[in-house]
Amino acid sequence: MLAIWAVFGHFFRAVRLGFAEPAFRGLLYLVSVIIGAGTLFYRFAENWSWIDSFYFTVITLTTVGYGDLSPTRSLSKLFTVALVLLGIGLLIALIERIARYAVEDYEARQGTADG
Repeated sequence: MLAIWAVFGHFFRAVRLGFAEPAFRGLLYLVSVIIGAGTLFYRFAENWSWIDSFYFTVITLTTVGYGDLSPTRSLSKLFTVALVLLGIGLLIALIERIARYAVEDYEARQGTADG
């Protein structure tokens, strides 16, 4: 259990470090907009619950795709294509930045512990 908290601690420290960089804030904003737009769209176009709409959006953008939910309308399928093409690249860029900040934070902490 302690290891899980340590991972979350590293993650949130990395996000906090990222806020100092305007490009990171922009990526975070765009990913939030994409996830929000997907959630809203599926909520009303597919008449899914808010949780299912959010879940489907995140599962789709992370390319996990369990297959337990899938769009039934042509408009929803077209929207999903656009969501994937726009969102996956943005999400990968955001995750890459968070990972970079986490590594930098880890290396800085190791340097101060050794010094």
